[in-house]
Amino acid sequence: MEYIYLARYNSKIGLLKIASSEKGVCKIALPNEEENLCIHWLKQRFPQYSIIENPAKNLDVVQQLQEYFAGKRKKFDVKLHLAGTPFEKKVWKALTEIPYGKTASYAEIASKIGKPTAFRAVGNANGKNPIPIIIPCHRVINSSGELGGYGGGLDLKRRLLELEANHAKDF
Repeated sequence: MEYIYLARYNSKIGLLKIASSEKGVCKIALPNEEENLCIHWLKQRFPQYSIIENPAKNLDVVQQLQEYFAGKRKKFDVKLHLAGTPFEKKVWKALTEIPYGKTASYAEIASKIGKPTAFRAVGNANGKNPIPIIIPCHRVINSSGELGGYGGGLDLKRRLLELEANHAKDF
């Protein structure tokens, strides 16, 4: 039997729900996402896994998130266990290449992955990112410079961008 291990981390931005398997982190639910919706999502994407409470299996990711929120980490090095389409995975990989403290537009990401007209599809994939913060979808903005949307809400997106802007000079 394979397991997905759940943990909760009370961060600077609120309670994060973290799920990982032996293969890596598979979900981070932001404070505004109810835990039952997170578990439902996990059961849909990983039906062969049993979901159990085990914070010890998530200590490394919690440690890295603590360092991020303290302004001491700009890049994560945890393994990821992604559930998504090949296109979504390509977009999510491109998101991890947006430098800390910087932003990119949906159109820039579309060009980066070789699909320059697919900026709407990039936005859709961005919105389905199951591992926010580690896969920094908050760094994607509209071409006009406006924030656009964010699953955790625009206030949270603004706070994450401000946190990075305040610490970017420290690196």
